[in-house]
Amino acid sequence: MILVTGATGHLGAAIVDRLGRSGAPVTGASRSPRPGLRHLDFDRPADLDLRGVRTLVLVSAGYAEDDQVIARHRAVVDAAVRDGVDQVVYTSLTTAGDHLGFALAHRVTEQLLAASGLGWTVLRNGLYAELFGALLTWGPQGLESAFGTGSLAAVARADLAEAAALVAVAASEHAGRRYDLVGRPVTADEVAARLGVGHRTIGLGAYRARLADTAGLLPFQPPMLVSIASAVRHGMLGAGGDDLVRLLGRDPADPLDVAAAVAASSRPGPATPAR
Repeated sequence: MILVTGATGHLGAAIVDRLGRSGAPVTGASRSPRPGLRHLDFDRPADLDLRGVRTLVLVSAGYAEDDQVIARHRAVVDAAVRDGVDQVVYTSLTTAGDHLGFALAHRVTEQLLAASGLGWTVLRNGLYAELFGALLTWGPQGLESAFGTGSLAAVARADLAEAAALVAVAASEHAGRRYDLVGRPVTADEVAARLGVGHRTIGLGAYRARLADTAGLLPFQPPMLVSIASAVRHGMLGAGGDDLVRLLGRDPADPLDVAAAVAASSRPGPATPAR
């Protein structure tokens, strides 16, 4: 059986769906009890049960501080060893992202897998095209961002889900491999041009100040987002690659189309006249 963690999240759910449509024996897992999903709470290591799982697709539990994420991943790897899992497929972070504010937990997890004695495959996922579009905000003259003219080798989430599913169903063929799953570079200027508007660059300090005033962000999130903006702006995340094309056996979705659609979905409508 293939077990996919994080099955209530966008990526995990898409992987489960893709595996299900392929006819593979798959079960999703969730931290919170949900009908039809296996209950796995990474914060309760003694309760983790991976018996009967041959391939574990470990979708990173990265929505927390590094120490908590690493503790969660260590608990899952330990349970996989104890319960006889054959192979773990881990959704990590693109190699070019080593300098990002959330890279450390990914690299430590890769080390944990390499030292575990388990079979493993690491999918070094590029940043989502959906995220790139969502981080572009609307101002009076069009789009605004701290990305400058820098590019991001962005990837559609659906393509990453398909790649993970393809690896999971033939896990032994991909044992010990690291794949860098990035798309073609896209810029904020290109997204703006696609939408027929301008793009205004703001400074990283101004961006950090905006994030500080954004309700709902957890303490670790503003520095994480600033690190993405700085890396894109200064040309650290724009390198492409062909691993994704080779795994999919086709061209991936155009990240410009995906990012533009997401940015357009948040475009303010015309103001309602006062009565």
